[in-house]
Amino acid sequence: MVDRIISKRRRWFALAVLVAAQFMVVLDVAIVNVALPTIKTDLHFSQEGLQWVITAYSILFGGVLLLGGRAADLLGRRRMFMAGLVLFSVSSLLDGIAWSEGSLIAFRSLQGLGAALLAPAALSILTTTFEEGRERNLALGIWGAVSGSGAAAGVLLGGALTSAFSWSWIFFVNVPVGALVLALSPFLLRESRADLNHRHFDTQGAVSITGGLMLLVYALTRASQHGWATAETAGLLAGAAALIVAFVVIELRSPAPILPLRIFRLRTLSGSNVLSLLSGASVFAQFFLLTLYMQQVLHYSALQTGAAYLTFTLAIILMAGISQNVVTRSGPKPVSAVGMLMATVGLLLYTQLPVHGHYFWNIFPAFLVGGIGMSFVFIPMSIGALAGVEPRDAGVASGLLNTTQQIGGAIGVAVATTIATTYTSHFATAHHVGSFSPAALTHGFHVAFYTLAAIGFAAALLGPGLMQREQAAEPAFAELEVLEEAA
Repeated sequence: MVDRIISKRRRWFALAVLVAAQFMVVLDVAIVNVALPTIKTDLHFSQEGLQWVITAYSILFGGVLLLGGRAADLLGRRRMFMAGLVLFSVSSLLDGIAWSEGSLIAFRSLQGLGAALLAPAALSILTTTFEEGRERNLALGIWGAVSGSGAAAGVLLGGALTSAFSWSWIFFVNVPVGALVLALSPFLLRESRADLNHRHFDTQGAVSITGGLMLLVYALTRASQHGWATAETAGLLAGAAALIVAFVVIELRSPAPILPLRIFRLRTLSGSNVLSLLSGASVFAQFFLLTLYMQQVLHYSALQTGAAYLTFTLAIILMAGISQNVVTRSGPKPVSAVGMLMATVGLLLYTQLPVHGHYFWNIFPAFLVGGIGMSFVFIPMSIGALAGVEPRDAGVASGLLNTTQQIGGAIGVAVATTIATTYTSHFATAHHVGSFSPAALTHGFHVAFYTLAAIGFAAALLGPGLMQREQAAEPAFAELEVLEEAA
C-alpha cells in the first residue's frame, strides 16, 4: 500500500521535472524576440543577420524533432531526455557568453538541436508513465497549459530580464533550471524503450526527413525576407518538397521506418496534428505581430511588452483545469473546435487595433478571449495526438506533434511577415507616408491578422473534423477509479 502511494507520488514529481524541461524549450522559442534590438547593438549584428538568432534555433529544432522522437524509442527515452537536456543547458550558457554574430548563431543552432532531442523524449516519458485515461489527461492538461502559455511567458520573461539585467540572462536562466532537472532525472524518471523485435535505424528516412524539414524552415524564412516569387525561394521549396516526398516513399518500403505511417490510421492523432500545424501557424505569428505592434506603433519598452502578455498567459493557465476536465468527459473533438473558434475571435479583434491603441480597451479583451480559446486548443490537442498510440510509438508520436507545431509556426510567421510588409508598403505608397509610420504599420498588421483569422477558422473546421468522436468515460469505471485511489 505504502509503495503504491510512493509510486503515484513519484509519477507526479516526474511530471514536474518533465514540465520544467518543456517550459524551457517552449520559452526559448519566444524569449529572444524582445531582446533582439539589444543583441543587435551589443554584438554588431546586421539587420539580415539578426533574424538568424531565431532562425538557427528553429531550423535545428523543427528539423530534428522526428529523428529525436524515434531515437528516444530505440535508444532509451530517459537517456535521450538527459542527453538533450545537457546539450540544451550547455549551449544556453554559451549563448549568454557569445562574443560575436557568428558565435551566437552557432550556439543557438546547438540549442535547437538539444531542444529537438529533449522535447519528444519528455512527452514520450509522460505518455509511458501515465496510463491512458483520466490520469494521463490530467498530466497532459498540465503539459498543454505549459506549452500553450510558454510562448507568451517567454516574451514576458525576456522583457523583464533584458530590462533588469542584460540580454545574456535570457539564456543564463536556463542553466540552473537545467542543472536541477538533470540532477533529479535519474531518481524520478524511469528508463523505457520501444518493445520492438529489432533495433534497426532507418538512416535513409532520418536523413531525408531531417534534411527536408530543415530546408523547409530555411526556405520559409528566406521567403519572408526576400520574397516568395524569387528563383531561390522556389528552388528551396521544391528541394524541401522532394526530400519530404522521398521520405514518404522510403517509409512505405522500410522494414523499420522512423515514422510508421500506420499511426495515421488513428483519426484523433491525425486530426490533432492538423490542428497543431494550423494553430501553430496562427499562434506563433500572432505573438510575432503583436510584439511588433506594441513596440513599433505603441512604443512599449521590452518590459512593458512582456508584461502585456501576462493576461494571455494567465488565461491559459487558469483555464487549464477546466479544459482537461471537459476533454475527459467529452473527448478532444468538440473542445478543440470551440477553443479554436474562440482563438479566431481573438485574432479578429486584433484586426481592429488602432494606431493610438490603449492596452485595456484594445489589447486586453483580445488577449483574454484568445488565451481562454488556446487553453481549449492546446490541451485537447496534446491529449488527442497521443490517444490510442502504442507504447512502442510514443516517442515518434511525440516528435510528430512537436514537429507539426514548429513547422506550422514557421509557415505562419513567414506568411504573416510577407503580408504585413507588402500591405504596409502599399499603404505607405498610396498615402505618401514612410514605411515605418504607425498608420502604415498598423494597416499591414490588420491584413496579416485577417489572414491568421482565416487560418484559425480553417483549423477549427479541419482539425476537429478529422478526429474520432469519443464517448465519455463510463460512470461505473470512473467510480471504480475513485474507490481504488481511496484504498
